[in-house]
Amino acid sequence: MGLPLFPPEHDPGPDFVGLLRLTTDRADLPARAGGAAGSGLPVDVPHGTTVVALRYADGVVMAGDRRATAGNIIAQRDIEKVFPADRYSAIAIAGTAGVATEMVRLFQVQLEHYEKVEGSTLSLEGKANQLAGMVRQNLPMAMQGLAVVPLFAGYDTSRGSGRIFNYDVTGGHYEDTDFQATGSGGRDARNTVKLGWREGLPLDEALDLAIQSLYDAADEDSATGGPDPVRGIYPIVAVVDAQGYREVPEPDVAERFGALIARRQAERAS
Repeated sequence: MGLPLFPPEHDPGPDFVGLLRLTTDRADLPARAGGAAGSGLPVDVPHGTTVVALRYADGVVMAGDRRATAGNIIAQRDIEKVFPADRYSAIAIAGTAGVATEMVRLFQVQLEHYEKVEGSTLSLEGKANQLAGMVRQNLPMAMQGLAVVPLFAGYDTSRGSGRIFNYDVTGGHYEDTDFQATGSGGRDARNTVKLGWREGLPLDEALDLAIQSLYDAADEDSATGGPDPVRGIYPIVAVVDAQGYREVPEPDVAERFGALIARRQAERAS
């Protein structure tokens, strides 16, 4: 079965969300920018918190804690906040968990749809622009407290380096040269990375720095979840480089957290 045909003035082209609007009656699609906002939506819904991305010598490292909160309640202890967008890019979410997760799924399909229709992949900057449009379309919901603030990063195959983009609720997006963090613990995570980052950082040190930033954020921000050895829950850490997207195995993340805690205990004892 092929794609439906549209007259030129209504053809959505490679826009997957636009195609859905023309061919389905789904009510859960992002509202168009400037659309009317509803009223009476609940505010105490699960929210994701701290995510961080930093550039290293060969690409980018992205990490996110696992806690979702609803007001002062822990809504979920093992939520995923870091996802592959496609082979060479990753997206991390902070904000309203349900809306953010749906946005990630649409974004993933949008990139795949574009590649199938156009026969080529978007540039990394083009992907960042596509995500900005989705964030902007969610503005009516954001005005009611259901905001989504993603963090996007990837490996730019044309430049041979990692790049990081952050967003605001209006869809504005800005490239960060070296590192960025967002969410309720973003300031604390960003401060940790700022103190430890340097140009040409090796992957091993970049992973440790990302883990340390989440640990420090959890120490200051109650909505950010730290390592949970009892339940075996640790932040998700991913790497994107010339080999593509890959998650760091959980045993490796657990080992790095264990080493960090041992160092902190030794410092306190000295």
